[in-house]
Order: sequence, then C-alpha cells, then structure tokens
Amino acid sequence: MSLKDILTPFTAWKRVAKNPVTIKDPFNDRPGADRYRGFHKNDVDACIGCGTCEEICENEAIDLVPYTDPKDGDSGLRPRVDYGRCCWCALCVDVCTTNSLVLSNEYTWVAVDPDDFIFTPGVDKKDWDNNEKGWKKPEGNYEFYNLNRVDMEHLHPEDRDKSFVEMMKGYSKEQAQAEADRCVECGICVATCPAHMGIPEYIKAVRHDDMEEGLRVLYETNPLPEICGRICTHKCESVCSIGHKGDPLSIRWLKRYIADNVESEKYKEILNTVDLENIDKKIAIIGSGPSGLSAAHYLSLMGYSCTIFEQLEKAGGMMRYGIPSYRLPYDSIDKDIDYILSLGVEIKYNTRIGKDITLDQLGKDYDAVFSGTGLHLGRGTGIDGSDNKHVYFSTDLLRQITAGEEIEVAEKIVVIGGGNVAMDITRSLARMQNQKYGKTDILATSLEREENMPADREEVVEAREEGAIINPGWAPQSIEIKDGVPTGLHVVECKSLFDDTGRFNPQCNIENKQFFEGTMIVQSIGQGMDLTYVSEEFKKGLEYGPRGRVQTNEYFQTGVEWFFMGGDIIEGPDVIHGIANGHKAAIGIDNLLQGIEFEPAK
Repeated sequence: MSLKDILTPFTAWKRVAKNPVTIKDPFNDRPGADRYRGFHKNDVDACIGCGTCEEICENEAIDLVPYTDPKDGDSGLRPRVDYGRCCWCALCVDVCTTNSLVLSNEYTWVAVDPDDFIFTPGVDKKDWDNNEKGWKKPEGNYEFYNLNRVDMEHLHPEDRDKSFVEMMKGYSKEQAQAEADRCVECGICVATCPAHMGIPEYIKAVRHDDMEEGLRVLYETNPLPEICGRICTHKCESVCSIGHKGDPLSIRWLKRYIADNVESEKYKEILNTVDLENIDKKIAIIGSGPSGLSAAHYLSLMGYSCTIFEQLEKAGGMMRYGIPSYRLPYDSIDKDIDYILSLGVEIKYNTRIGKDITLDQLGKDYDAVFSGTGLHLGRGTGIDGSDNKHVYFSTDLLRQITAGEEIEVAEKIVVIGGGNVAMDITRSLARMQNQKYGKTDILATSLEREENMPADREEVVEAREEGAIINPGWAPQSIEIKDGVPTGLHVVECKSLFDDTGRFNPQCNIENKQFFEGTMIVQSIGQGMDLTYVSEEFKKGLEYGPRGRVQTNEYFQTGVEWFFMGGDIIEGPDVIHGIANGHKAAIGIDNLLQGIEFEPAK
C-alpha cells in the first residue's frame, strides 16, 4: 500500500468548512435551464390549427380540439397535450408552421387528478404562460421542409412581349417532386378552395410519382385541371401554412403538372368512365363555360344525357374568349373539354337561347335546365366621351383576339381598370403594339392604389416587364375627343374608395389632375350579365338579390323548380367557383329528378 492510499481518505476534511450543495426547497429554488424543454405554451391567436404537431408526435400525445369557428387559413382547432404520453422531445415545436407552439422551462406541476395533465396550451391558462424562457425552434438553424418555392421556368420579357406563346413552361419531374416535398399535408388549403379539392392527396401523388392517382383525385372535384392548373386564382395558396414561414406551396402548378403528364387517351381508363350507366332523362345546359362544363361532366357520370347550348362557335366561355392564350393555350382548354365530350356530352354551337330556342321550350324538352352564361358584357364608366367608337370594352376586344378578328391597334392606348381582365387586355394590346409598331406605348390606370388593385400581383409585375405603364390611383373624369377621335383621358387623384360604413364612395382630390394621352381607350372596370334570354314572364318566377342577381338555394336551384343557375352570374367571376357551382348544381338536379327533397331557393 502506498502513502497516497493511506492519506487519500483524510483529504475529504478540507471540505468540512464549505457549504453543502443542497437545495432546501427544490420546487421553488431550482429553475430549469434557460432552454429546458418543459411544459407547452401556445399562442392561440397565431396558431392556425394545421395539425403538423399532432402528425409528427410519435407518442400520440397531441390531439386537435375545437377552439373557435373555422375561417380561411384557420381550422378552428388547437392542440391538446396529454402529459401521460408526452416525452418532451420538442418535435412539435420544431415542426410548427407558425412558431406559435413553444416549451417553457417550467417542469414542476403537482396535481392528484391524472386528467389535469391533459390540457390545451394557451386555452387552459397556466402559471408558466408568461415565462419567456424555454425551448423555441432556433432561427436559421434547420427546417423540416424547404421554405423556398421551386420557381417555374418562364419566357423572359424580351422573348414574350411580341408573342402569344404560353409564357410558363411547367415543372419537370424533379422540380415538381421537390415542390411537393414541401407540403406538410395540413389540409388548411382544402377548406379555402371553393371546390374543396383533395389538395394534400394529389400533392402526395406527385411526391410518389403516381400521376394516375393524382388525376383521379383531381377529377373527384375538378373536371378542368389543365385549365385550373394555369389560371386558377389559387386562393388556397394564400392560406398555405408553410407561407407563415416562407413561400406558400405552388398548389396550382402541381395541379398543372399532373394534368400535363397524363395523356388524354388514357383518361377514360384511369378514371373508370369507359362504360357509364344511362338514365333516361335529359338535361339542357346553357353556356359552355366552367360551370356549364362542370355540371355536364358530373351529370354524365350520374348517367344523364346532357346537351350544352353555346352561342359562340367554340366551347370554353370566358376561359377561351376572355383569357389570352399566353396564359391559357387553346390546346389546354381543348384537352379538358374533349374528355367531357367523350362522356357523351353534346354541344350545339352558334345557338342563342331566347333567339334560336326559348328558355320555356328548353323546360318542356328537357327534364332540367342549368344556366351558366357568365359575365360577357363590359361595364362602362359613363364619363363624357365614353360612347365614342374608338372607346372599347376589354371583353369585346379579348373575344375578337381569340376569334382572330383584326383589331386596329393605336400607337398610344389607355386602359381604365385594375383587375385581372384589365391586365389581360393591357398585356395583349402591348404585344400587338410591339408586333405592329416595334414598341409599346400603353398605360393602365385604376381607381385603386397599387396595394389595393384587385389584379393578381404577378399580373401587374409581368405587365410592367412587358413594357406597359401601370399608374393606379386615378379617377377617370372624361375622355377628350377631337375630330371624332380620342386624344386622351382626364383623371383626378382618387384619395379613398369607401366611406366609414364600408360603402363604395370614392373621394377625389380634384386639384391633382393628370391627362393620359391615347387615341384608343379601353374600359375594363367590370363585367355584367346578359339575361335577355329570360323572358319577362319567366322572370316573375325568379327571386332577385343584391345587384340584381338571381337567388338560388345551396344547390343553385332557382324559384322555378326545373331551372338551375350558377357560375359567374351567381357567384363570380372566378373559374374555380364556377366549377364548384356546376358540381353542386349537378347534385341538386340529381336530387330533384330522384325525388329527394331539399330547401327551395330563398
């Protein structure tokens, strides 16, 4: 035995004078470390109830429970935690799309009832709610999903400003799957989509490279995926939970990717529509726009014989005659429509209801009638000079462009309006100016200031890229006419659009004036419905609501039992709303003809 071994026990005596490392009251005197993973907190106002926390929890310690009324971008649910299952791994915090869920550093909770340890953070108030310390996801350290959107390749301005060739090129397989990988499958988008499409399911199909399954999911609620994959207003993206941290998912482009990558010849086999049952009842549909085509599609699947009456020479309504081909190519429209026709739907072109056949006659010849005639009439400003022959409606010009009719394009053009249609005609005429004069000289102005313009932001940006001048925030006063030709538009500053009650009541600063030169003026301030095909006698059976719109029930049935109406004339303008209307109306017509009772129109 060494001397060190003998002396070592006696070295402990040097600690006799030191205070022992003990805690007399460990419940109160021993706080957790600053980033300790303790009890949950949740900012219920920031939380959207997306359910990513519930999905990732391996112990099934989190359930979503009702908290408030659902609304766009908020499921109305909030996470409830069961501490009998929780292991405090903090994955729920790390995956949270809004950063609303965190862990405090509090770890002491004494109770005798086990049910006390099942609670909803942020709703069930706790002592640690104001504790700022604890575990929060480190910023910029790591993410469970890519926050940056996979951009779609497109034609650069100099390659598209003279051409009507489609400007967006579509995703490659690698790009689509990379974008699909960003989806957390929360489903918040589904509630916001007017057609309630199975968005997480078809995005999952993209991720698994199963285009056939993706197509089946699309057609459950949307028979126009080629079209919607290009020009849908994609409100679903505005509520995407990933958008709270980064770029929202490209939901619209992923829909397009599926439709683009399945050959039309395979549709009937994939969608199991080779042999459809046949019910001995006939349905007449007025208009071949999105609502009419949607109604025809779903009624055909139910076995009904459908005939569409279209006043123009081609089908598609405003999708074909109101949206330029650089945004929506005609072959994409035809691909969707041709499949619907393959189900046995017939279209009678160049047939105007009220002229070639009356609405009353349709009611006698068919078991039910659905009308989706859209908003094809331009609305005028009514200002002095607006009745000049060189002052046009955007709807008329867009229809002429689609029909290939010659348009006398001026060197200087002014467009009045700030919506998507105004941007469509501005960009179309800019291209035509470039083709004819080798330069662009077109200006678009609107009552709304830029931050309030109804046009999609991308439309405004792309219009400027193509040489158009966008100068919003001006109220049109008069169009100056000299020698029978416009010379320009007089405007004054628009200070506000609505009064304190929310009523449309523009207020202007008449001292701040401008004059926009142009020998061609285009009005694009809205669209109106043409109901001249409805006789005065027939109108007596209909109920009317605000702005003269016909009242319908939830199935788009009017006060005349066999007559249904939907689409832009009831709830628009918006392609996806039209599709949803047509689908619901098909269900309503089927209910009517099968003798199933439902509430009448109010």
